[in-house]
Amino acid sequence: MTAQLIDGNALSKQLRTQAAERAAVLKARGITPGLAVILVGDNAASQVYVRNKVKACEDNGLYSLLEKHEATLTEAALLARVEALNNDPSIHGILVQLPLPAHIDAQKVIEAISPLKDVDGFHIASAGALVTGMPGFWPCTPYGCMKMLESIGYDLKGKHAVVIGRSNIVGKPMALMLLQKNATVTICHSGTPDLKAMTLQADVIVAAVGKRNVLTADMVKPGAVVLDVGMNRNDEGKLCGDVDFAGVKEVASFITPVPGGVGPMTITMLLVNTLEAAERA
Repeated sequence: MTAQLIDGNALSKQLRTQAAERAAVLKARGITPGLAVILVGDNAASQVYVRNKVKACEDNGLYSLLEKHEATLTEAALLARVEALNNDPSIHGILVQLPLPAHIDAQKVIEAISPLKDVDGFHIASAGALVTGMPGFWPCTPYGCMKMLESIGYDLKGKHAVVIGRSNIVGKPMALMLLQKNATVTICHSGTPDLKAMTLQADVIVAAVGKRNVLTADMVKPGAVVLDVGMNRNDEGKLCGDVDFAGVKEVASFITPVPGGVGPMTITMLLVNTLEAAERA
């Protein structure tokens, strides 16, 4: 068996077309959905991410405000900018690109963003909404993973899902989203004594630890669905995920590639959350 690819580029394109249609409906009512992106410092990867986010907004009918600040920006000055954007009616979503310079408390900055504009889904109120099943913004990467499962018509009810990784950005919210769809969920991490014993039981595996080849073919039950959230470089410097793709694709039923899998979905779900914020406002 060779797994079918879940093509994140193709699904993204489809969802972005829908997003552009929603943006056009809002514009007809005199509302242009607006996303503010704040970049502090000159982290090379962050600059690429931010550029892609701004371009995605512009390509799909959203207004994007990009603010670049020197790495020397004080925490107080950044909090003041966030507060100003909270009060700006033309801005519906606020995103502060992480990581921030060491002298700035990232959590304090995230908590300063209005939950109504928290389109990254990192605010404690968004996390609480996810835990309790209330309306709120879902973090973009796991939200994208859920859309990928939906795109293949996968019914999670009664399935065993294993999430490798427990970050606040992917692992924990991913587990909660799977739980909402009635999956039985196991979270594995660096303290899990026998990862293979867990993954061999899984119908769905989400690998999100940022470590190459954390999941190999001998760890996957035949026919499982594998979502690879990792972003790493191999020995040749090429982009790769957390999954040994060549091996696992011969065992799984569906698999996401890296690049071209979960990555494009993250920015797409950011657009969807921003539209949602504009529609609520």
